[in-house]
Amino acid sequence: MSALRGGVDLGGTKIQAVVLDAGDEVVAKARRPTPTAGGPEAVAAEIAEAMREAAEGAGVKTSSLAGTGVGSPGAVDAAAGVVQQARNLPDWEGSFALGPHLEEALGTRVSLGNDVQVAIEAEFALGAGRDYSSLLGVFWGTGVGGGLVLDRSPWLGRGAAGEIGHMVVKRGGARCPCGRLGCMEAYAGRGAMEARARELAAEGRPTDLFRIMEKRGRTRLQSGIWARALDREDPMAVELVERAILALGAGIASAVNLLDVEAVVIGGGLGTRLGAPYVERIEQAMGPHLFMSDRPPVVSVAALGDLGGAIGAALLSGATP
Repeated sequence: MSALRGGVDLGGTKIQAVVLDAGDEVVAKARRPTPTAGGPEAVAAEIAEAMREAAEGAGVKTSSLAGTGVGSPGAVDAAAGVVQQARNLPDWEGSFALGPHLEEALGTRVSLGNDVQVAIEAEFALGAGRDYSSLLGVFWGTGVGGGLVLDRSPWLGRGAAGEIGHMVVKRGGARCPCGRLGCMEAYAGRGAMEARARELAAEGRPTDLFRIMEKRGRTRLQSGIWARALDREDPMAVELVERAILALGAGIASAVNLLDVEAVVIGGGLGTRLGAPYVERIEQAMGPHLFMSDRPPVVSVAALGDLGGAIGAALLSGATP
């Protein structure tokens, strides 16, 4: 059997696929945009194309891979291969049997996991979490996802642990994409940040965000657009990112107060793109809310960068189903 394994990180704006060798090194990769319409079937088709492209780069067909893992947002039933409530994906309100669908398309075994959980397990095994026995991962992207390693073991709860983006940071606060009020994601999720930017722009507030978006031929405010706007000191971008940092600081500190983890790893599209200076600002925003302020956790950027989720998914593909 081939030692090569596939991995896919399914995000709100991009689908990242990799092929790993027996030494857990990336030997090929491919990236495609996440569809904005068409529901789960369209997303599954794009995942399959990304994985075929990556496998071709490694000189094999997908059917020759030892397996393929997929890290998906939403509630993941790994045993059934089903994803539910992936609200940051187009028209994905109910359940969809993503695993069986992809197994038929790719001709190999497919394993599913939560996108942030598999990414943080990769950081624990290969990246920023290698020196710790307990780890909280916070992935700041289209939404805000979390993953946990406690006492050197993944903590999944009853299947939906780690939803840190839906911790309430302000009672009766801003409406979250999940429909509830005051969630961290309502302030820090890139989707919610874009919605707020559009509201402010409609009110006449000046910003370069949408000019940068149009110039780069995009339809959404992706992480690179926020980074460019911040480089220009665009007032709206600065305001909304600061708002996000304060929400992240309060929510992450509250999780640390509950779990007392040794380390926090910040990843995701915005987390890795904005990098260490902004992660340091999140750490500073945590400070006032930490109960044990004399021994705060180590806070760092995800070492595996933008490929961490796909690498974690590929590691998942080597697990026994």
